[in-house]
Amino acid sequence: MQKSDFHYSLPHDLIAQYPAASRTASRLLALDGTSGARRDLRFTDLPALLRAGDLLVFNDTRVIPARLFGHKDSGGRIEVLVERILDAHHVLAQVRASKPPKPGQKLSLEGNVTMTVQQREGEFYHLKFETDATVTEILERVGHIPLPPYIERADNASDSERYQTVYAHHPGAVAAPTAGLHFDEAMLARLQGMGVETAFVTLHVAAGTFQPIRVDDIREHRMHAEYLSVSQATCDKINTAKQEGRRVVAVGTTVVRALETAAQGRANVAGGRTPGATAADSGSVTPYEGETEIFIYPGYRFRIVDALLTNFHLPESTLLMLVCAFGGTEHVLSAYRHAVEHKYRFYSYGDAVFVTR
Repeated sequence: MQKSDFHYSLPHDLIAQYPAASRTASRLLALDGTSGARRDLRFTDLPALLRAGDLLVFNDTRVIPARLFGHKDSGGRIEVLVERILDAHHVLAQVRASKPPKPGQKLSLEGNVTMTVQQREGEFYHLKFETDATVTEILERVGHIPLPPYIERADNASDSERYQTVYAHHPGAVAAPTAGLHFDEAMLARLQGMGVETAFVTLHVAAGTFQPIRVDDIREHRMHAEYLSVSQATCDKINTAKQEGRRVVAVGTTVVRALETAAQGRANVAGGRTPGATAADSGSVTPYEGETEIFIYPGYRFRIVDALLTNFHLPESTLLMLVCAFGGTEHVLSAYRHAVEHKYRFYSYGDAVFVTR
């Protein structure tokens, strides 16, 4: 499969720069993965697509204020995007500067914070904060919400709340699990009242989610590693639902990747490749904590997820490839063309899609 197989044309003015007036005010495109049939709905229609006994699985990661601004000791301006907090004083980060910083070089941030470049690892840098305060404390004090690159504005005070799910709990993500941004407390209560069950995983979305695929043959692409935790309690809920023939509905592509990783019992799995006969083949998951590099594209055999709620994704992106694997490439790309024609709002602050497998 070629990267170009997953291209579509999108007018720039359909890329949402701000969230809707309220979390549930977005539109919702329902896509039947079997027939390709689609319906134009509102997000408030989501309960009509669900039924009592469905298990809705959310990603409860919390976005950290991971974008930092400052300058090198030579005076040149820099932008730091924390990829991962390594310990109380060290981070793995991307550094944007006119010239790449060198090991030993000092970087000065807003708020009189200094960090030292320790080493480079590919496109990332190991940085040490030269302060008694912890990384978390510094980020909360001088960090900015890391809005995606296609949102062409500076973050503002409202983003601290709107670029965060209402159930965000475990800090560590540098990008939001955006399908969850559509839920408010009232919608969650409404679903609970109709008998929809819920469970949570934690996958800290990394900046690599925005990295373009740089090879033509997508099978040669390798994903960035992201931290994942799937608890015993969540596994018990999922396994019971599968045994009873109830649907598991993933809220976001990160949840799909989390559950499929837990089903296979290993992290480094590429789409289209499956392990030998295991308990996972019967549709079960086991607790998992560690990194995942799973790459799902058409040809992948899903074990756990029966329906997917997601946002619209970038052309030729790994996230779009996952959705195509789930709902069928022709059906999904046809739905995207329909969404463009009917002026849906795209990407992180945009509208949602509900896809059945």
